[in-house]
Amino acid sequence: MAEFAVGLIGYGLAGSVFHAPLIAATPGLRLAAVVTRDPVRADEVRATYDARVVSSVSELLEGAAELGVVVVASPNRFHAEHARAAVHAGVPVVVDKPFAVSVEEGEAVIAAAEQEGVPVTVFHNRRWDGDFRTVRMLVESGRLGTVTRFESRFERWRPHPKGGWREIGDIAEGAGLLYDLGSHLVDQALQLFGPVTEVYAQVDRRRDGVTADDDVFLALTHANGVRSHLWASAVASDLGPRFRVLGSTGAYVKYGLDGQEEALRSGGNPAAPDWGVEPEQTWGRIGTPSAAESVPTLPGAYPAFYAQLVDALRGQGAMPVDPWDAVAGLRILEAARRSHAERTVVSLPAPVGHSGA
Repeated sequence: MAEFAVGLIGYGLAGSVFHAPLIAATPGLRLAAVVTRDPVRADEVRATYDARVVSSVSELLEGAAELGVVVVASPNRFHAEHARAAVHAGVPVVVDKPFAVSVEEGEAVIAAAEQEGVPVTVFHNRRWDGDFRTVRMLVESGRLGTVTRFESRFERWRPHPKGGWREIGDIAEGAGLLYDLGSHLVDQALQLFGPVTEVYAQVDRRRDGVTADDDVFLALTHANGVRSHLWASAVASDLGPRFRVLGSTGAYVKYGLDGQEEALRSGGNPAAPDWGVEPEQTWGRIGTPSAAESVPTLPGAYPAFYAQLVDALRGQGAMPVDPWDAVAGLRILEAARRSHAERTVVSLPAPVGHSGA
């Protein structure tokens, strides 16, 4: 079958570490062009992927007829703008998370896509983390009984800021951990337990020299009664469990981050047969204080996102992530900002979230 030529907008962390390697490893996709003005990055693109380098989104979209899909991996504040530009050029779009920096922006992208008849999806790759896949399996199989509390953390110890836009940018433009790792945390909670009725949040800035939040806590109440407690922090001097899921018949506790990001940073090949496999010593445990056992972590599967994208472009299934799921996440992030500012629990007028959970 013919390959789909991919135009990648942005070659920073998201573009170079996540999207480009995964695109290159996916049968049916070819990285054809990359937007970057950085000469070092441009040389890397040419040497690694033999792809064309262009200096602007408009230049990329001049060749829209030759593109099968555009991937938006620019800074957060440009996600909606660049997605709309690709949609109006008639090219299917993948948007890195966060989908947009406001509900209004996200809805505008979807409206444009529906008007133009162009599919849009969002790169919520953490749905394919091995540990999250394991949690989903345990919840859906009933091995934990009735889940009452879901705890999820992305914690790191980075006491000295690196100075990038995520740390010193404007929070109104999507800087900070709430819209970065918080996007993943909220999306995972919605996938597992469905719509949310109440949001409470603490959104803090702890380190000198940063202007955006670097220490975040959210408490979500789901319509089904489950409570999700979510943490994202750059200043966790002692790391808590990645997941702690409490049910009526037992709990699942898992430490350590999914290894796929580190593997990509280290130049690992996403097409390798052992991709995403976690060593036994880092498996989580399920049970009660008196009896617990290890649970093999399901393999991480980031390549599945782009494999599903190819199928969807060929008319053989749905896009990997419904953009309305991302808008639901944005509603909760906006409620979290309001909760912190007003020091209150925000009750949502109607349950917000993934209705199919």
